[in-house]
Amino acid sequence: MNVGGAPAIDRRRVGWWLVAAGVAGIVGLFLYSFVGTFVLGLFVYYGARPVNRRIQRVVGSRGLSATVTLLFIVVPTLALLGYAGFVALRELTATLDSGTVTLLLNRLPGDQQTLAGVARNFPQFVQQLGDMSQFRQALQTAAGALGTLTTGLLHLTLALAFAFFLYRDGHRLQAWYRKTVGGRDTAAYSYLAGVDADLEVVYFGNVLTVLAVTLGSMAVYNGYNVLAPSAVELPFPTLLAVLTGLATFVPLVVGKLVYVPATALLAWRAVQADGSLLVYPAGFLVVVFLLLDILPQSVVRPYISGQTMHEGAVLFAYILGTALFGWYGLFLGPLLLVIVVQFANFVLEDLLWGRPFSPLPTDTTGLGTDPRGAKADTDAGADATDGGSNPDSSDAADEAEGEDEGKG
Repeated sequence: MNVGGAPAIDRRRVGWWLVAAGVAGIVGLFLYSFVGTFVLGLFVYYGARPVNRRIQRVVGSRGLSATVTLLFIVVPTLALLGYAGFVALRELTATLDSGTVTLLLNRLPGDQQTLAGVARNFPQFVQQLGDMSQFRQALQTAAGALGTLTTGLLHLTLALAFAFFLYRDGHRLQAWYRKTVGGRDTAAYSYLAGVDADLEVVYFGNVLTVLAVTLGSMAVYNGYNVLAPSAVELPFPTLLAVLTGLATFVPLVVGKLVYVPATALLAWRAVQADGSLLVYPAGFLVVVFLLLDILPQSVVRPYISGQTMHEGAVLFAYILGTALFGWYGLFLGPLLLVIVVQFANFVLEDLLWGRPFSPLPTDTTGLGTDPRGAKADTDAGADATDGGSNPDSSDAADEAEGEDEGKG
């Protein structure tokens, strides 16, 4: 019986492995088709997770805290950044030649050429709406821009929904992984804990520092133009603010790549107009040096999160990821970097030397978060939010027990 039954059991197992491969292929197809949406959702999730945890401790509900985080923190921030991006796009199209603009816009999703045309010639576009002879052309342009905006809003909505369910049900996913793949004292769990902690550092620490510098630059640059005479006004302030934020990715140099040449231009204009106007470029340099350079590097970035990844590696991950994958490479590049670094920390050395896999990191690299601290933080957060008035954890436990009884 055992000899005759063994092949049947093996055939069933092979059959189920084939089914598992098919399921994995389906999931992989969805991830590949919407990779930009999913990595944007991960960025939203990790970028606001510390805030969500604070809100959750106050309200005591995962669903309510997820809703509050997205509606009152994430969406207003994205709306402000979207407005800044639109203004910067308009200023960019007015500054660069059409060939360079086309090269840049091709890395963005949708028909950005139409959107750029509307941004660049918005007054003429409005005038065309009043001219019946040009109404059809204006309507076609508007339809193209609306299609681009609709596509962008669809991806954004899906990304926000993905982040919402991670906020609300992420603990259940973690519990399933811990029960099915590996417990807290296994290399599999330690690897995932290290990846999880480093993604929060990279997204919440580095990217949100860039966003903070961008918004601060918008306020400083546009505020300077309000106070300064027209002879020493800063050209394209919103575009320069976006570039200043992006320059924060560069270690040590940071915003100096933008505001130093801008100050030199203002000084040259002041000398050409009236030497007494040099006080405005000097004041501009002092303010931006303190608010957009010293403050972010010495206060904002260390306060947001400690740096566990090499700055140069993170810089190349952002740049090469964007160059290779397009707009979503800004978020996918750091994700791939974290996965590779933590693999080297946990798996590579034991795999090469044939040793048993250990939940402790090796000395292969000095990068990445130590999972022992990451697991402690995760457990403390789970204890703080799953106990008492929050029924989610008990519901998940009841569901798991019911599944076990059914399998038994």
